[in-house]
Formats: sequence, structure tokens, C-alpha cells
Amino acid sequence: MSGCRPRREYATSLETPPHTLSWAELDPARHPFAWDDDEETRVSALIKACVPPVRSGYERRWAGERRCVDLVTALFAERYGLWAQYWNWSPGEGDRDGGVVGVWCCGPHSVTTPDETAARVVAALLEWRDWMEELAERFTELAPPSDAAPERRSWHLERAAVRLVTRVLDRTGAESGWYGMCFLVLEWFLTANGMGRTEARATVDDVIGGRFASWVAPRPAVIDSVGENLAVRLTGRLPYRDHREHDDLEERHDGGRRDRR
Repeated sequence: MSGCRPRREYATSLETPPHTLSWAELDPARHPFAWDDDEETRVSALIKACVPPVRSGYERRWAGERRCVDLVTALFAERYGLWAQYWNWSPGEGDRDGGVVGVWCCGPHSVTTPDETAARVVAALLEWRDWMEELAERFTELAPPSDAAPERRSWHLERAAVRLVTRVLDRTGAESGWYGMCFLVLEWFLTANGMGRTEARATVDDVIGGRFASWVAPRPAVIDSVGENLAVRLTGRLPYRDHREHDDLEERHDGGRRDRR
């Protein structure tokens, strides 16, 4: 897990396994999620049935715990949709690498008693859903106005990229392959705002490739450079620099987020 730090690796392209998921498959607006006490009770009972009665242990390579995770993942995908199968995408080197779900670690550590495991799994699912909903809200708030002039559009794109990268850093702690989530969030932002997926991925690969490393939080200047490069690539213009004119936009982009985790 996060206590074991392998050699530093630099992101050159999007290689994280969940790269096959598009924003259309994750967007909460397209995939409603009904959750109440009754649903929690039903789902918790199904999760408890997946927990091995005896821990497998190291010698058996935690086979029972890993199978429990696989069964829960299949359950969630069938019950809620593809978005839910990444419920256990935790920071560091857990079941999935470099994610944002802090309440879960991995099968060997997080699968314990039926009651404890069910509580952790439910919390992890809700945390992942909250991340999807937060992203959807941010994508809307950070999107350039459709009638924006090139310099103004460039300003919006730069600010969006900087804020999204910073938020991913906050959630992942820059652990392990955190940059995989960063690639994806920027790609999802661009496709959520009308860009084709192939073009979005090529854009993100180009502006980030080689700049971010595993286990390392990039300096603010590097993040700013990524934001500016993305804006220039998409508009051909440097972001407008008279911030007095855009104080209202700065406040809108930053406001109401200080209470986020």
C-alpha cells in the first residue's frame, strides 16, 4: 500500500485500466442512483453473503477476500450500472491504483467481518458516487460560455484544468499512479463539454505527457503550465490576463468549495 514506494514513474499516456470508461457511462445525469435505508439494508445483506467465513490469509494469497471484492463489483455493475464497478478505486496501490475512495483499501485489508465489510463497501460506493456528482457539478461550473471570445474561452479552459488537477491531487494525495485519475478527469471534462473522445484523449496526453510522476505532487508552476498548454492547444490563444475583469469568474470557480473534502 501507500507505505511502499516503488521507483518513480512518469505519466506519458493514459494507461490506467478504467480508461475504457467514458463520461457518458459515468455521468450521474444519465445514470440515476436511488439510495435509501431500504436499499442499504438489501444491499448490505447481499454483501455480507459474499464475505468468507474464515479469512484466507497470506498463504492462500487472500483468495477469499479477493473473490469477495469481485462478487461485490459484479453485483454493483448489474444493480446500478458500469459506473458502480469502480466503487473500490482507492488511493495508493489498493485494488485499483491511484484512486479517490478513501474509506477502502483493498480486499486483504478491508474485507474483515460481514458487518464491518458491508459498512465499508457501502461507504465506498457512496464515496465514489459523490465523486461522480462532484465532477458533474464542477464540469458545468467550469465550462466556458458557448459565446465566449477566444481569449475568454482560453481563460476558462486554463482555470478549469488547474482546478481539476488540483482537486485530483487533493483526493488522491498524489499516491502511486494518481495521474491516471488526472488524465481521466480532464478527458471527461472535455467530452462533457462537447469534444470527441479521441480528440480529448489526444489533447490530454499531449499537455500532460511526461509532466506528472507517481508519488510526487507537481509544483504549482507545473500545474499552471498544464492549464495554459491545454488552453492554448484548444483555442490558439493565451488566456486573457486582466484578472480584474474576471474577478467574478474567479469567485464563482472557487466559491462554495472550501467545505469539500
